[in-house]
Amino acid sequence: MIYLDAGATTLQKPPAVAFAVQSAMRRMATPGRGGHPPAMRAADAVYDCRCLVGAIFGAQPEQVVFTMNATHALNLAIKTLVKPGGRAVISGFEHNAVLRPLHHIGANITAVGRQLFDRAVTPDTNAVVCTHVSNVFGYILPIEEIAALCRARGVPFVLDASQSAGLLPVHLAELGADFICMPGHKALYGPQGTGLLLCARTPDTLLEGGSGSASRLPDMPPELPDHAEAGTQNVCGICGLAAGLRFVQQQTPQRLLAHEVRQRKLLTSLLTDVPGVRLFTGEPQSGTLSLCAAQMDCETLAARLAVKGVCVRAGLHCAPLAHESAGTLETGTVRFSLSAFNTEQEIFRTADLLKEILA
Repeated sequence: MIYLDAGATTLQKPPAVAFAVQSAMRRMATPGRGGHPPAMRAADAVYDCRCLVGAIFGAQPEQVVFTMNATHALNLAIKTLVKPGGRAVISGFEHNAVLRPLHHIGANITAVGRQLFDRAVTPDTNAVVCTHVSNVFGYILPIEEIAALCRARGVPFVLDASQSAGLLPVHLAELGADFICMPGHKALYGPQGTGLLLCARTPDTLLEGGSGSASRLPDMPPELPDHAEAGTQNVCGICGLAAGLRFVQQQTPQRLLAHEVRQRKLLTSLLTDVPGVRLFTGEPQSGTLSLCAAQMDCETLAARLAVKGVCVRAGLHCAPLAHESAGTLETGTVRFSLSAFNTEQEIFRTADLLKEILA
């Protein structure tokens, strides 16, 4: 099997990730729910992961809130800043994890191109929400410039780092973002069911319940991270996430990104002259490549590749705005998204199989 769908989930993980999950399942209970050794081991492990996240992404441990995924984090951030009838400025590449919460609350949504934020961000803007990297095309947006614009105009900024965390510089304090949202199961190499919300301000709650602290209060504790973490935490997932983060820290995001970009450029070069194939490229770009083929619809092409052992994703990738921007809303694309575990041999084999299918 050749797995080229890391933009959805990294399937191949460092061995330490599975070991950490299994160890936590055997040895750990729930933080804040007892002073016995299993509970204390869990509390220590969760705090250690907060510290690791903070060290990598420029946050204090208490600013690190564990979520189920990036969608959960984005809902917390968006619904804190934008109320019904409020105004949000977003990029034209946003995922439905941004678009649907805004639509649900009845926000006034302005979607703009990469270079048009300056005109769109006005004093009545409640928040700017921007992806760092398009999950469809791998295009890297100028988030440093967008964040600086928001700081200068006093407009809250939310960064969706779903496709960049673990690969590109993401720093809460340096960006001056109000919130940064990211999944644990993509380029951080953690398990599914893990996510992170980095908070420069206290979010509103989506859930209320037990926190293991301040139990006499009728409301959630006012202090982070307990304020935003109701109920039993995913301790096993958090331990696996910590192992994935250590892998990223050891390899370094710069090396991981360089590896993915090399493989993406190799695949691009091998497919450039294939008749009928349209490649979506443009720098700066991450390790993600989308294409369309005139000979075959995207879903069929992806299914044919799957039969031959190549795992890719086809369709709209939960990002209709990105396809509308690119003119592929009616067709979708086939997306190849790489990870640290892909090899040149896999890229050559994938290109050969794709040519064979389209011949």
